[in-house]
Amino acid sequence: MVTSGALVQAADVPAGCSAPGTAVRNLLVTGPAGSRLARRLVDVSSGSCFDGTAGPGGELWFVIAGAGQFVIAGQPGLPVSADLALRIPPGARYRLRADGPADLHIDAVTLPAAGAASARSETAQAVARDLRDCPVETTGDRRFRVLFGPGRGCAVATQFVGEIPPGRAPEHSHPYDELVLILSGAGVLHTGGGAYPIRAGSCAHLPPGLRHCLENTGPATLRVLGVFHPADSPAAKNDPD
Repeated sequence: MVTSGALVQAADVPAGCSAPGTAVRNLLVTGPAGSRLARRLVDVSSGSCFDGTAGPGGELWFVIAGAGQFVIAGQPGLPVSADLALRIPPGARYRLRADGPADLHIDAVTLPAAGAASARSETAQAVARDLRDCPVETTGDRRFRVLFGPGRGCAVATQFVGEIPPGRAPEHSHPYDELVLILSGAGVLHTGGGAYPIRAGSCAHLPPGLRHCLENTGPATLRVLGVFHPADSPAAKNDPD
């Protein structure tokens, strides 16, 4: 447990089975009713399907690995593969089918119901965005690509992939809730006077105002998947005193 936040490891979270060939791990739920962010990891075995209904504020998905098809009734199917993001409209009923040779691994963040009106006004269809089509931005020596955010298909939240080189930046805080999932690499989360090991599958909730930093202690890039609510830029920080 992180002071005033949370840190979990996906492997330590029991998986529930919603249908044959599927496993869902509910990693984190934050905030009171109406303003909750929830993050889950969904594994779909090759040849299997995952059916569901998007939350009242819509959802932001990211394909970690695998390939398949995403279908909402009345819309053409969307092919999905690694590093593709999806913005799913509120209340949409969907089917995700894993049709590649390997299992499909999805990160799914359910957005707060408080943003439902804005989400519905943006689009009634699912929108896909390939990470490779998103421009690289920088803050210090760190690189990031915004997949969804204001002016990019989602007014209420920001979804991005960040790359952190070896080393440690100064502690800082944000004016928003942040959910961080480690995609690859290893390091340490510094916050609340503590140091917490992180690796692929580590998921942290960093509430507004909580000072923190991610240190990359390995030789390779530390790759992270972040979601902010309310929406803002990954470069927006409250610097330390």
